[in-house]
Amino acid sequence: MHPLRDKPRVGLFTFAVTAVALLSGCEGSQSALQPAGPAAQDIALLWWWMLGTSAVIVFAVVGLWLYAQFRRPPPASSEQPAPEQAGMRHTAAVDRIIARRWLIGGGLILPTVTMVVLLAFGIPMGHRMLPLPLPEAPLRIEVTGHQWWWEVHYPEQGITTANQIHIPAGRPVDFHLASADVIHAFWVPQLGGKLDMIPGRTNVLRLQADAPGRFRGQCAEFCGLQHARMRFTVEALPEEAFAQWVAARQADEARPVRDAGAPSAQVFEAHCSQCHSVAGTPATGGPDLRHLHSRTLLGAGTLRHDGDGLQRWLREHQHLKPGNHMPAHDHLDDDTLSALVDWLRRQQ
Repeated sequence: MHPLRDKPRVGLFTFAVTAVALLSGCEGSQSALQPAGPAAQDIALLWWWMLGTSAVIVFAVVGLWLYAQFRRPPPASSEQPAPEQAGMRHTAAVDRIIARRWLIGGGLILPTVTMVVLLAFGIPMGHRMLPLPLPEAPLRIEVTGHQWWWEVHYPEQGITTANQIHIPAGRPVDFHLASADVIHAFWVPQLGGKLDMIPGRTNVLRLQADAPGRFRGQCAEFCGLQHARMRFTVEALPEEAFAQWVAARQADEARPVRDAGAPSAQVFEAHCSQCHSVAGTPATGGPDLRHLHSRTLLGAGTLRHDGDGLQRWLREHQHLKPGNHMPAHDHLDDDTLSALVDWLRRQQ
């Protein structure tokens, strides 16, 4: 094969591979280009407009640059006749005038017009994302970021959970966001933009899921060693199913703890109650474990909750999520951990 003849094929292949690699990031559970709510749709629409506008400008600038390169006249020679040199000087003067016009048009007018148009689209979109008053009050959910997990509280319903959020589909939800330690950021890409969670301050983010589904959330502000493993899920349910979920959780909160005096309950109080709580017990620590068995993930998205996942987490959590604030349980044997897991499962 001739090397010069194969250059276009190599360039086309390289372009195709690069395009596939770039476009592969446009889908998935954390893609903002697969919107599932009105706020996310506005963000995606604005992104596509910005991409299209920037692509047109880049292609235009590159095209003008190539045009200028190909039409550039050869350098003047002292051996050329005087009339020809005068003509070249006239051409250079005209080129300077044209260049000045391009500088003003491309360097001042075009950016100004582009920014004004983008702001004309972006400002109203941002305004629609604000938690403005509505005829019907949105559902309120209070989310507090911790290193490295999420505390979720439904103040009107009296429900507290962790790392898993249930919302009604088709209904606006106001998330009141705060932090218990450092700066975090609450982000569900398929439902809307991110918002920082700052210690000592409460920020409000309004999101809505248009249809039932499960969406992945992530802390989007570096907050320490396990920032990448500070995940959560948002499950949008039909209105009736959400009401049933609320009623079931409220009934569980009012139900007495099962096997409160069992040896496994004493193990929990001795080794877990300083960092965790179970509604109905004296334990008032961190993440509430009353509904732990209903969660699909453990450790804020670190490990799937299936089979022996819970016992593995209790045994290996410092290996699975190094630096988390949960002390190691190396001093507990497998039988004790199994009894503790069974007791937690009975608290459903």
